[in-house]
Amino acid sequence: MNKIYLFVLLSLAMQTLWAQNTLQGKVTDVNTNDALIYVNVYFPELEKGTTTNEEGNFELTNIPNGNYKIVISFIGYETYSQTISFPNSENLNISLTPSAIEMEEIIISTPFHKLQSENVMKVERKDVKDMRSQGAVNLIDGISNIAGVNSVSTGMSIGKPVIRGLSSNRVLVYTQGVRLENQQYGDEHGLGINEAGIESVEVIKGPASLLYGSDALGGVLYLNPERFADENTSEGNIRATYFTNTQGYNSSAGFKSSESDFKYLFRGSLSEHSDYETPEYRVTNTRFREQDFKAGLGYQKNNFKTELRYNLNNAKLGLPEEIGIQNTDRTPLEPFQEITNHIFSSKSTLFFNNSSLDLIFGYTYNDRKEFEDHHHGEDDHEDEGEEHSEEEHDDDEHSEDEAPALHMKLKTFNYNVKYNLPKLGRFETIVGAQGMNQVNTNYGEEILIPNAVTNDFGILATSHIHFETVDIQIGARFDNRKIDINNSISRNFNSFNGALGIKTNLFEKITARLNLASGFRAPNLAELASDGTHEGTNRYEIGNIDLKNEQNIQIDFALEFKNEHVEVFANAFYNIVNDYIFLSPNGELIDDDPVFLYLQDDAHLYGGEFGFHFHPHPLDWLHVETSFETVTGQLSDNSYLPLIPANSLNNTVRIEFENNGFKKGYAFVTYSSTFNQNNVSAFETTTKGFNLLSAGIGGTVKLFENDLDISIAANNLTNESYINHLSRLKPDGILNIGRNISFGLNYTL
Repeated sequence: MNKIYLFVLLSLAMQTLWAQNTLQGKVTDVNTNDALIYVNVYFPELEKGTTTNEEGNFELTNIPNGNYKIVISFIGYETYSQTISFPNSENLNISLTPSAIEMEEIIISTPFHKLQSENVMKVERKDVKDMRSQGAVNLIDGISNIAGVNSVSTGMSIGKPVIRGLSSNRVLVYTQGVRLENQQYGDEHGLGINEAGIESVEVIKGPASLLYGSDALGGVLYLNPERFADENTSEGNIRATYFTNTQGYNSSAGFKSSESDFKYLFRGSLSEHSDYETPEYRVTNTRFREQDFKAGLGYQKNNFKTELRYNLNNAKLGLPEEIGIQNTDRTPLEPFQEITNHIFSSKSTLFFNNSSLDLIFGYTYNDRKEFEDHHHGEDDHEDEGEEHSEEEHDDDEHSEDEAPALHMKLKTFNYNVKYNLPKLGRFETIVGAQGMNQVNTNYGEEILIPNAVTNDFGILATSHIHFETVDIQIGARFDNRKIDINNSISRNFNSFNGALGIKTNLFEKITARLNLASGFRAPNLAELASDGTHEGTNRYEIGNIDLKNEQNIQIDFALEFKNEHVEVFANAFYNIVNDYIFLSPNGELIDDDPVFLYLQDDAHLYGGEFGFHFHPHPLDWLHVETSFETVTGQLSDNSYLPLIPANSLNNTVRIEFENNGFKKGYAFVTYSSTFNQNNVSAFETTTKGFNLLSAGIGGTVKLFENDLDISIAANNLTNESYINHLSRLKPDGILNIGRNISFGLNYTL
């Protein structure tokens, strides 16, 4: 069989005329015909780009034969997108149209790599740079500001993405083009990815099993890594941000360089934070320390390109239990997690005359250790808010030779092979196969989930069909998952899923999208075979080996009105999840911990996101943005699902300005309102609403002829006392973070 595959690949390769093409061009303003400098010119399929020079000219070399989309973008202008053919194209002169609307970017998480305006599926996208400018402490903090996205948090360091009310194994995270596997079933298991070296975040809200298989039932969080430098350029930068609330900092330094064929980059970062402060106290043991290193190597020659990426992330994360010692130390006390993630990825593409073959392989090694607070007992509890002395907590200090109570290693190999067929008339089609081999092994004194081996395999086909006024996307997929537990129990799960989407312009300025998709999720190891105390959640969990697939179907309807100065959007969804898996207490205690069982019942979720963006003429520097989001989740008996985010309303006024010596200036004020959450599950309590005021200012100045980006952001300016419904510290009445002011500097070398 392997010989057959090799023969097919070689046959395809022989059909291709190896060639190197060069594209030259010029970018100008459509009204004035003036040359535009520093315009981004990028081929997303080739991951190859440059910028225009002082005459507005650009040149890109080493382009293989074939049809490729070129994207030309510049702040203050409409993004230009066009498919061009090689070797027929050698010169390209483009005129851009001024626009106050933000420039568009290519969406990578969907299969055909189109601009959002061209996409059949609605995808949210946010630049990590913008998250930092808004004062986000870490990646998950910034993601939570995207409409329809929230996080289940344990302090500041641990957060899990929630997309329209679904989280944990129902939301799949992709980084470096491969799926992230890090025991994400646990409520107190964080993202495990540092924002340094991440360029942007894309969110698919709804079932994406067609594209990604099991665990994408609720959606996908797709993290786009930092791009390589433009061809024949080099760039380095040093960045640091200080946060007043935690008296902590995030720092990062990186360098990247590209030649015609080779390119490379590397980036290191360090973050340290003490316990966060509320208006009444510091929340003991929310301190954390995170080290991160990312590196990449790329090569492109003729009709072949490849890149290798590696990410090492080590984090020590305190697990808060009660309000105790009040200091600003940064070393976590017991209990705490020590987590090390190694992520290796390889992405290669073979380009043929009118088609291409993508080969993506990934290996993730997750080493999770949890150290318990051994001295913790009845005599050590004190009233909330009471300060503890340093001496009373000597026993919390961690001994270096102390063995972890819980120690698990998760090794995951995954592959993704996709063939982009030649375009046939109106059809663009992709076929592919994906799979995963995963081994979980226990090394600690406690075992929460057993040793097991998981194998996934799936095949898919999807097409984008272009008509004059309508775009249609269809697809189908079959998946199999096999789980072998302790070499004694074996379970098989199969699922067939499909998707259908339609995009059309109802009127000249109104775009409508209708998507219908099914998804599935096979039960994870914790749900099937847990039998022990989960220290991070303080409960005794018992799995159910007879659990079935979760299977869902969701309908999405999106309307968008856009002209030169106004954007209005409305997204609504209805999601039916059959055999929804959930934890429920049975009223018993084991080792003084409440017993929770995994049960199944049908569920449904519904809601949406609505908003507008106003930038009035002639005040194009003024932006007024409002968004509202809502979600409701219920079981078949109309009881409410747990961990459903409260409705929220966000209002932002932002101005943009430039003057002599100060470029890309901005200032913003945001007022966000989170409403009461009274629709709670049987073992949750209701949560009061709250209002938070934030503001920021920033811009770029020249220092020694290089750019220095300056940003100041203040969150919760009024220092309001509040508790978010999705905070895991809520049952103990522990407040969320108070006023936090950040000062950021980024110097480009």
